Amino acid sequence: MNRTLAAAGAALLALSLTACSDDEPASGGDDSSPTEVLTLAKTTLDETSGVAITLEADSLSSSVTGIRKATGVGVHPPAFEGSFDLSVSGIPATAEVIAVDGKVYAKNSLLLPQWTVIDPAQYGAPDPNQLMGTDAGFSTLLTETTGAERGDQVRGGEDNKEVFTSYTGTVPGDVVANIVPSASGDFEASYTISEDGELREAVLTGVFYEGDGEMTYTMTFSDYGTEQDITAP
Repeated sequence: MNRTLAAAGAALLALSLTACSDDEPASGGDDSSPTEVLTLAKTTLDETSGVAITLEADSLSSSVTGIRKATGVGVHPPAFEGSFDLSVSGIPATAEVIAVDGKVYAKNSLLLPQWTVIDPAQYGAPDPNQLMGTDAGFSTLLTETTGAERGDQVRGGEDNKEVFTSYTGTVPGDVVANIVPSASGDFEASYTISEDGELREAVLTGVFYEGDGEMTYTMTFSDYGTEQDITAP
């Protein structure tokens, strides 16, 4: 009888643990500090062959010339191919963009019907050549973050199988200016990082454009390991 009860108890315990593991995010056990995790995420982004990127504003004043949204693929060595949705003093414009070998080429059906070398700063846009740079690109936001704190764990990804941890902190304006040239002042930052050290989302809030108030840009990163041959048009 005692053996039967013990076996039944063990079975119930196993079922209970299984249910918990299916329903709850992993508790971790990783003793890495927030700074160590952010450093790992920088290394992971710096070392990937390529990644799909989106950058999107929550709002943009009609008086501002800046970027509403960008989508594309960034690769190493640093290059980018995709599209930018711009606002030029309230007038929307979309341009195809290729950035490679230090030059930025754009094509727009109305103003630039042929591929043309441009200075993206004239449109309040980042230099796409820098976005994947290890010294002044997206990844530097992570290691220049001060006051980093660990937040909650959540499940997500395909079939809700992945576990992500959030981190928050502050990034100086001169670092954010590598992404959006006119950025100034300190920025509130939050990051979502996967268990294997992949930065999946970065959210920055602050003053990106002179004369405008605070706004938020959300950046997402997916498909790590993407390989794409980006060449000048």
